[in-house]
Amino acid sequence: MKAEEVLKQYAAGERNFPSLSLNEANLSGANLSGANLSGANLSVANLSGSNLSDTNLSRAKLNVAKLSGANLSRANLTEANLNVANLSLADLSKAEMSQASLVRAELTRAELSGANLSYANFSGADLKDAKLRSANLSYANLSRADLKWTTLTVANLTQANLHGTDLSSADFSGADLSHTELRQANLSRANLRGANLSGANLRWADLSGADLSWADLSGARLSGANLTGANLSRANLLGTILVHADLTRASLMNADWAGADLSGATLTGAKLYGVLRFGVKTDGMICEWVDLSPNGDQSSIQRLTIDDYKVFFHEMPPTVQIVVDAHFNPEAHYALATAYRQLAQQYSELLTPPNIQVGRRRTTLTFEMGSDRQLFLAAYLAILPFKDAVNAQRNFKSLLEMIQTASTGKNAKQSHQFQFLQTTLSETLDQASTMGISNDLGQNLEQIEFLQAPTKTTLTSSSNHSLIIYNHPMFGKRLIESPDTVLPATALLQNYPTVLPGLTTLIEFVQSFYYER
Repeated sequence: MKAEEVLKQYAAGERNFPSLSLNEANLSGANLSGANLSGANLSVANLSGSNLSDTNLSRAKLNVAKLSGANLSRANLTEANLNVANLSLADLSKAEMSQASLVRAELTRAELSGANLSYANFSGADLKDAKLRSANLSYANLSRADLKWTTLTVANLTQANLHGTDLSSADFSGADLSHTELRQANLSRANLRGANLSGANLRWADLSGADLSWADLSGARLSGANLTGANLSRANLLGTILVHADLTRASLMNADWAGADLSGATLTGAKLYGVLRFGVKTDGMICEWVDLSPNGDQSSIQRLTIDDYKVFFHEMPPTVQIVVDAHFNPEAHYALATAYRQLAQQYSELLTPPNIQVGRRRTTLTFEMGSDRQLFLAAYLAILPFKDAVNAQRNFKSLLEMIQTASTGKNAKQSHQFQFLQTTLSETLDQASTMGISNDLGQNLEQIEFLQAPTKTTLTSSSNHSLIIYNHPMFGKRLIESPDTVLPATALLQNYPTVLPGLTTLIEFVQSFYYER
């Protein structure tokens, strides 16, 4: 059957043309929308600009066919052969292309959003600037393909093969690339913000300048990868393998990399503000200096020798620990949760939910911090729901006065350290004065017996140095009214002088996390 006869029958209402043979036919601009062309042979046919929307082309042969500008939206191309076909500017949105073969096909600027391309073979295909939003590419073969500038937002590429693929400047924001093969792929300047790359193979991949902020790279393999200048802020790097990876000037601000392997990696110039520096492997690492400034502007540089970085990268998370001399109960749990929620709304990045350890006589609240410098302010905020907050505030003010008095007459180095501590305490009091618990909630907290008990607050720096910043004199003591009646010393809380840490102890504690700039 010739092309003219097919078009005539279609115009008369016929839609069923299975196994049709139109090899090298000219159907340019033809309308065959909704037709059944399953198993048809359309190899080398000219279908450019044609309307094939909703057409059944399953198992059809379209090798070397011209389909540029064609409308194939919602078409069924399951197991179709489109090797070396020209589909540039074609509309394949929501097309069914599972197991289709498009080896070395031309798909520049094609529209494939919402299409099902699972198990399809795109090896060596040209997909430059194509649109694949929300497309299903799971298990697809895209090895050695060209996807430069391609849009793949929220696309599913689970276990797809992108070995050696050019993905430079592509947009993968929110895409699922879990367990995907990306070995030696070019992802330079790619947008992978919020993408799922857990378990992906990115060995020797080029990710220079890529945006991986908020991405999940847990368990991913990035040995030998180029991550120079990449943005990994707030990324999940739990258990990630970064052996011999190049992270020069990369941003890792607030990233979580517990259990990551950085053996032989280069981290010189990396931005590490808010990163907990513990639980990572650093054997053979190259790191001359890091940027610890909150804005990543190099205003706070830490230079490291080989001996320095071995200590620097094996620190523990700094903590604020409040021990309450009373047994925890559901009423206290609800009251604390309400109070800390209100405080967290004012300073969400600082006051995270505590780890609570409940004993028969005492309750321990432990807050993990992202930085040593947050310890004093966090301690001040954490104690606010308790009656002891008044005494703790008095302690902070006394410490500040002690530092101001002691700083007079010190040498340059000592003055610098005293100034740092003085500034830290002053900022703590200034910031804390703008925060607090509402009057209504405060009145309710006064009715909770647990919150009236004596407390002890201990700060522990990342280098495991501890400082008791507040310890109520009646902590651990009990009022014994009779052999059968033992009460906490809540009645003796007021007007007791508290013991301040010694000046030398305080300075040594600050020196445990203070570095010369």
